[in-house]
Amino acid sequence: MDRLQKLGTVKTVCSSQVGTSPLGLGFEKLDRGVFEPEKAYDKVAELGVKWIRIQSGWARTEKEKGVYDFSWLDGIVDNLRVRGLVPWICLCYGNGLYDEDAAKVFGAVGCPPVKTEEQKKAWRRYVVETVRRYKGRVTWFEVWNEPDGGWCWKHGTNGTEYGEFVKATAEAVKEGNPDAKVMGGSFCTNRLKWLHDVFRTGAGEVMDAFTYHGYTPDEKLGTGLRLRTIRAICDLYNPRIRLVQGETGTQSRISAAGALNGAAWTPERQAKFLARQMIGHLSAGVMFTSYFSCMDMVEALNGKVGEKSTWLDFGYFGVLAADFDENGVATGEYRPKPSYRVLQNLAAIFREDFSVCDLPMFFIPSDSRRLLRMDDDGRDLMHGGFRRPDGSSAFAYWKPSELLTTTYESTVSMEFAAQKDDWRLIDPLSGTVYRIPDTMLERDGEGFVRFRHLPLRDYPLILTFGDFIVQS
Repeated sequence: MDRLQKLGTVKTVCSSQVGTSPLGLGFEKLDRGVFEPEKAYDKVAELGVKWIRIQSGWARTEKEKGVYDFSWLDGIVDNLRVRGLVPWICLCYGNGLYDEDAAKVFGAVGCPPVKTEEQKKAWRRYVVETVRRYKGRVTWFEVWNEPDGGWCWKHGTNGTEYGEFVKATAEAVKEGNPDAKVMGGSFCTNRLKWLHDVFRTGAGEVMDAFTYHGYTPDEKLGTGLRLRTIRAICDLYNPRIRLVQGETGTQSRISAAGALNGAAWTPERQAKFLARQMIGHLSAGVMFTSYFSCMDMVEALNGKVGEKSTWLDFGYFGVLAADFDENGVATGEYRPKPSYRVLQNLAAIFREDFSVCDLPMFFIPSDSRRLLRMDDDGRDLMHGGFRRPDGSSAFAYWKPSELLTTTYESTVSMEFAAQKDDWRLIDPLSGTVYRIPDTMLERDGEGFVRFRHLPLRDYPLILTFGDFIVQS
């Protein structure tokens, strides 16, 4: 970066200043009261993301049969909306009033109401009331969380059973609000048979979107074959289904529970992971992509009522760091991590009207005096292109190297055709905006430019052409 000329930093924005955005954040687990939302609202809104995932909390809402108290959820929805965020609700989990197994589980996690007619009817009534309650405030409703995982479908995962559950829930959603949208899936594994069984029930016909979770350290797999397979099966049964990446993330320390646990994660590696995953899924053309999560909190997917030790397993996935009290509730000041700054920078860059596209470019081999070998030729690089209606564009590129064992720094050369002038290079980790000096480029004055020896890192750098960054 030392040859580039620093111009300044990305100007961050609040969610209320953003009209549209394909970036989101998780605000989950408040159905179990694991953090204090009042201390998080402003810091989340200052990120500039738009979509915000919350969970409906049947067990917290219906504590007496047929009596619904939405006051706790009203406050969350309204506080998010007044700050310019767009809540979408995951309808979950079980309820111990109707299921003795759910009564034994912390938050009734993973106990779907599918075993008896009483459970099914109670769930339908609850969904209707929930969707009706938030008509005009919430449009998108997701059916359950990670039903292909045994932790969230505890009596045994079954794609056919979930497919029927989606259809029944969709009917209740439409009864509550005919204009509401149904999201199926929350698919977190690579179990194609399960996925196939879901769609064979006809569940795809009632889905407006299909959500999947991107917990993989290999973004080539996550946004490559896996995502193409998901898209293909959706297209086979309902080509109108839109794709949403509903959860991706990792810890900021080794001693943490949850997906990808036990690895040598650090705050910096978490930040790089966030940048790679969010841009990777964004460049795959999803409706939006959401990071998990807003803050450090307990995982507690297998917690048992009355056995606190079984649900005090802390995840440290948050872009905000927290302390914990004796009950596992996230306390303290909710401090921004490096990943917070990265997400804030990405939200400022990738907002308002743009589309995913292929840009006319080639990576080109080029000898570099800064390396004792040939420059990277681009064959194993990840990259994505984006364009605005005015013709300005952006190109993100990075080396998908192993984050846990190496810090990768190199250079790469590339050429573009039919692009606007006024080139900039942005580092989303620091937010720094650089001017590319004339000594690093060749141009013909008619839209063709060749860049020599641009920095290459193990996280995305973003090359912009024209006024891609929205100034207002």
